[in-house]
Amino acid sequence: MALSEEKQKQIVDAAIAEFQEKGYAGASMDRISCRANVSKRTVYNHFESKDVLFSAIIQRLADRLNAALEIAYDPDRPIRPQLERLAWAEGDLLTDPDFMKLARMVMGETIRDPELAADMNSRMTKTAVFEEFMARANADGKLHAPDPQLAAEQFLGLIKSQGFYPRIFTDAPVSREEMAGIVDRSVEMIMKSYGRE
Repeated sequence: MALSEEKQKQIVDAAIAEFQEKGYAGASMDRISCRANVSKRTVYNHFESKDVLFSAIIQRLADRLNAALEIAYDPDRPIRPQLERLAWAEGDLLTDPDFMKLARMVMGETIRDPELAADMNSRMTKTAVFEEFMARANADGKLHAPDPQLAAEQFLGLIKSQGFYPRIFTDAPVSREEMAGIVDRSVEMIMKSYGRE
């Protein structure tokens, strides 16, 4: 990692801690520079304002989500294990304490600011990944999902309603064991609704 990238990471990590502790309105660029162990000038050289810094945090969250969900439909494999793999791509994130802390902090601010929520939503590709998967499985005859967008939203909704929303206001994410049950139940529901096997 280049020195400049390393400094940026230090600053973003410090900003995440600051925003989690103080909220967006109460966060201070002075305290962020202290937490990052860099000068205030260095912070402003990398991020010209608190808004720009918060946008970098949103991008980090989006990058983690989007990278985790780089899963393509494979016409040569049975559908159920592919649905399980897709569900676990989401489940792996929801069992990660660092990811959940970041998501909790960002969600708190997006509730306050609808424009911020729209910006965050535009950077996330997860629903599109699920939708494309459902569309390809439908075209291939492995699923009967004439409305792939609806099927994708339902699949994600099953996972998040059990593994994300109940935990967003608590300190502990779901365990791997709990997530295994959530994945099994969610896949079973999708197979009952859309499966051809």
